[in-house]
Amino acid sequence: MKNNEPIDAAPEPASVQENPGDLTSGRLLAGNTLWNMAGLGAPALIGILCLPFLKRYLGNDRLGLITLAWGVIGYFSVFDFGLSRALTMLLAERLGQRKSEEIQPLVSTCMLMLVLLGGIGALIACVLSPRLIQHLTLPADLRHESLYSLYWLSVSLPLVILATGARAVLEAMQKFRLTTAIRIPLGIFTYLGPVLVLPFSRSTVAIIAVLVLGRAIACCAYIWACVRVLPQLWRAPSLSKPLGKLLFRFGGWMTVSNVVAPFLVTFDRFVIAAVISVAAVAYYAVPFEVVLKLTLVPGALMTVLFPAFSTAGSADRGRLVFLYESGVKYIFVGLFPVTLVLIAFAPEALSVWLGRDFALHSTSVARWLLAAIFLNGLAQIPFIHLQSEGRPDITAKLHILELPIYAAVLFNLTKHFGIDGAAIAWLLRIVLDGVLLFWFSHRLLRENKVVVTKLPRMLAAGLTAFIIAAWTGSVAIRVVIVCGSTLLAGVLSWSWMFTASERKSLLSLLQWRGAQSG
Repeated sequence: MKNNEPIDAAPEPASVQENPGDLTSGRLLAGNTLWNMAGLGAPALIGILCLPFLKRYLGNDRLGLITLAWGVIGYFSVFDFGLSRALTMLLAERLGQRKSEEIQPLVSTCMLMLVLLGGIGALIACVLSPRLIQHLTLPADLRHESLYSLYWLSVSLPLVILATGARAVLEAMQKFRLTTAIRIPLGIFTYLGPVLVLPFSRSTVAIIAVLVLGRAIACCAYIWACVRVLPQLWRAPSLSKPLGKLLFRFGGWMTVSNVVAPFLVTFDRFVIAAVISVAAVAYYAVPFEVVLKLTLVPGALMTVLFPAFSTAGSADRGRLVFLYESGVKYIFVGLFPVTLVLIAFAPEALSVWLGRDFALHSTSVARWLLAAIFLNGLAQIPFIHLQSEGRPDITAKLHILELPIYAAVLFNLTKHFGIDGAAIAWLLRIVLDGVLLFWFSHRLLRENKVVVTKLPRMLAAGLTAFIIAAWTGSVAIRVVIVCGSTLLAGVLSWSWMFTASERKSLLSLLQWRGAQSG
């Protein structure tokens, strides 16, 4: 459909009539990234404050179960079979092409499919829960409690999936203020909820039931936000078989990635619980949960860039290259100094936060995982680029290839080196994953020069700084190394990494944000 042709007899909401080019404008994407970071960062801070209370009053065994529950709830979104990701991409494309007549049936069809999949997934989870408990190394008095906790988690599955679909609609339309307004209270409640339960009960069943209640409220809020942005969703559902097939075709390979990728993230906890103990999971998972919060920087940007990549991919190839290269540079600049500080002062930070016992067991784990998170953040750019190009089959095949290799390395390293071995295995998988993603992505977008020119040197310098900071014993010397490396990285980023036009755009954006704040 041409842009100068009438789209609909009746006017659509302003959000549907926006100029497609506006959906990839720098200021919009920068503002949405900041909103996204706020939605991810505020709960992370609450989590850091709440974890010591949970450790003190629940003990390592129950805290291990709670961290498993957080991982399982996050993993439940994979049961949407890639439909939410496909919905974001297809809806972003239709907004860019001004095909407003397909928006309501596309969303309605996807939501109905998500409801059905969520119900099926809940039944499967309930059936498998008893068998899962049998394979975990648990104290005898926690087995019954753990089983009913898993039943409550199963109930939350349809709510998580439906909320994911509703959020996909808002993200495709770049409505990140709305998603942030919901995400912040939900994220805070994820950590604060268990603390509020402690005066009444220390049972994980009660704690997880409260978490499920929070998910139900969040699901209703996301659906309300969708209807507010797209009032035509109040109409009777308009289902479309062709659109359903299209969603499944795009979502099929995404499903493989969505199933395998979170499994690669949480699988190590179950291996530690089986090979060592549930208590050891706490020493590993608690620093992992904190380190994982660093992904809020690339995660916030990726959520914004994915629909932007989908919109620009077919309409403006030059804009796609610019967004790709800028994403790599901004993630490096955003992650490097924070990662360096945490690697350098991990022993002191863990000791103050959770005590010397945790620092003794978890310092090296935290450092290995920090390096992995840094590399994984950069690899998110080629990952979403491949999916936005309609090639989720590549990412899916890579994850299938990595799974048996990672499983073998993980079991062996955990058996011989404990939780440190599990962290090293995770880092090795991230290195392999990043190399392959960048290589395949560059084959589809050869105009991107940063990957083969500046990125290797950026990585070599960054990893060298990490190693020096981790191996230096003196706190004073570490302070000098961190300050010097951060200053040098800032100077080189501004003068060498960013082009003249990018420096000009950054100054313009900073001035605009300052004027907005004033």
